[in-house]
Amino acid sequence: MSELVGPESLWLWIGTIGMTLGTLYFVGRGRSVRDPKMQQFYIITIFITTIAAVMYYAMATGFGVTEVTVGGDALTIYWARYADWIFTTPLLLLDLALLAGADRNTIATLIGLDVLMIGTGTIGAFAATTGSRIAWWGISTGFLLVLLYVLVGTLSERAQAQSPEVRSLFGRLRNLLIVLWLLYPVVWILGTEGTLGILPLYWETAAFMALDLTAKVGFGLLLLRSHAVLERAVTPTPTSEETASPA
Repeated sequence: MSELVGPESLWLWIGTIGMTLGTLYFVGRGRSVRDPKMQQFYIITIFITTIAAVMYYAMATGFGVTEVTVGGDALTIYWARYADWIFTTPLLLLDLALLAGADRNTIATLIGLDVLMIGTGTIGAFAATTGSRIAWWGISTGFLLVLLYVLVGTLSERAQAQSPEVRSLFGRLRNLLIVLWLLYPVVWILGTEGTLGILPLYWETAAFMALDLTAKVGFGLLLLRSHAVLERAVTPTPTSEETASPA
C-alpha cells in the first residue's frame, strides 16, 4: 500500500465494500427485468456503483492518491475520487432525467453543466496556491448552482407529465441529490483540500465516503425498489384526448 494512505484507509475500504455490495444487489435485482426501457435504469445504476467500487479500491490500495504542494505544505489528493465523479455524477443525472422523461436538450444541458462542475473542481484540487484553489472551488460551485436550477426548474416541470407515483419517486430522488450535492463543496472547503483544515483528512475522507455511498447506493435503492413504478415511468402517459370518452 502507498505510504500516502494512512488511517483514513478504513473509510476507503468501507466505501469499496459498500459500493461492491450495492452493485451485487442491483445486478441480482435486475436479472428478472426483461423490458429494455426498464433495463436501462438497472444498467446505468450498476455502472454507477461499479465505477465507484473500482475507484474506492484504487484509493484504498494507494494507487488513486497523490500529493500536491501548496504553500510549502504537502496535501494528500485522492485523484481517483474525481475520476469517479466525472463518470458517476452524469450517470446519476441520466437516471433522473430518464425517470422524468426529459428530452435530449435537457439531458445534454445537465450533463454539460455537471462535467464543467467536476472538471473545474478537479483543477481546484491540483492548483498550487490557496487563492487559486478557492477560486476554482467557487467556479465549480457556481456550475453546481446552475445545474440545480435546471434540475428544480426544467427537469421538474418535465416530470409533471409523468404518473403520480413516478412524480413522487422523482421528487424524492431529486431532493436527495440536491441535499447531498450541496454538502460536497462544504466538505471540500472545510477539509484539507480547501486548505482550511477544519476537517482533518481522516474525517474529510469519512464524510466524502458517507456522501458517496448515500448518493450512489442509496439513490439506487430508492430508484430500483419498485418495478411497478419504473414500469409506469417507461410507459407513455395517455393524453387527455386518448383518455376522453367517445362522444
